[in-house]
Amino acid sequence: MKLFDTLKQKVSPIRPTIVFPEGIDERVLGAAVRLKNDGMVEPIVIGPKAELEAVASKHGFDISGLTQYDPATYKDIDTLVESFVERRKGKATPEQARELLSSDVNYFGTMLVHTGKAEGLVSGAMHATADTVRPALQIIKMQTGIKKTSGVFIMVRDDEQYVFSDCAINIAPDAADLAENAYLSALTAKTFGIEPQVALLSFSTKGSAKSPETEKVIEATRLAKEKAPNLPIDGELQFDAAFVPSVAAKKAPGSEVAGNANVFVFPSLEAGNIGYKMVQRFGGFEAIGPILQGLNKPVNDLSRGCNEEDVYKLTLITAAQAIDERNEA
Repeated sequence: MKLFDTLKQKVSPIRPTIVFPEGIDERVLGAAVRLKNDGMVEPIVIGPKAELEAVASKHGFDISGLTQYDPATYKDIDTLVESFVERRKGKATPEQARELLSSDVNYFGTMLVHTGKAEGLVSGAMHATADTVRPALQIIKMQTGIKKTSGVFIMVRDDEQYVFSDCAINIAPDAADLAENAYLSALTAKTFGIEPQVALLSFSTKGSAKSPETEKVIEATRLAKEKAPNLPIDGELQFDAAFVPSVAAKKAPGSEVAGNANVFVFPSLEAGNIGYKMVQRFGGFEAIGPILQGLNKPVNDLSRGCNEEDVYKLTLITAAQAIDERNEA
């Protein structure tokens, strides 16, 4: 069964509440209407009522069934302000908190997630990645024992699906970062029904080249195996050795991952970002994400070049994460 058919079956009986800070964007609003009508999630769209209605009228959307909040007039703003000040532990006064939450839709939406009024957030169609990630790091925060978030893409073409990481967040990860990323990416794969085979990528396979860059990946592999001894993880592997069985047999004989990998951990952000875009454009894969890993609750980032279908699909992923979060609570 294809990935998104599986996700629909997972989320539709539960219909988690997902908040969309960028409700005034027609791509976001259109996806929210479809998600509501399809019975996938309960959307909360954020924006001034007049602007939401203007976008809906222009594009023929019926938004009467959507929960709509305007931060400037939100009736429970005092509760959000109090919770924000407490969460920031003295880094913001009540006055500063009120101003921020009334004017910044991403902070407002993130506070809805933090206070339990929503179970996940999807943003980024109108904002840079930092505008989505910063409130999440300050308010949602990282899971216990996890130091950094990372951004993965689910690459989908027909029945093929792979996880590429980190393609969005950490510019120059060290060995510990890569090991943590490998572990989290394996968990992400499982969330979406992918049985992980994790390859830590390099320009070298099993010592075919020596440099500080390859040594970093070798050390990351050791740390990842130490952290998750029951997960199939291997490195350092060139992409062809990780993906092509005949090449794996020559370059990495005996590896349980080489030739079978479906989770690819890139050694740097530039490699990951270039890699996923090449596969997307040359290979005809859909690139869904970036999906942020390691946060206490699901917050995910759209590309500003996204379309309505991208919003719809990333929301299904966010909803699936929210359900897993419920089950772990």
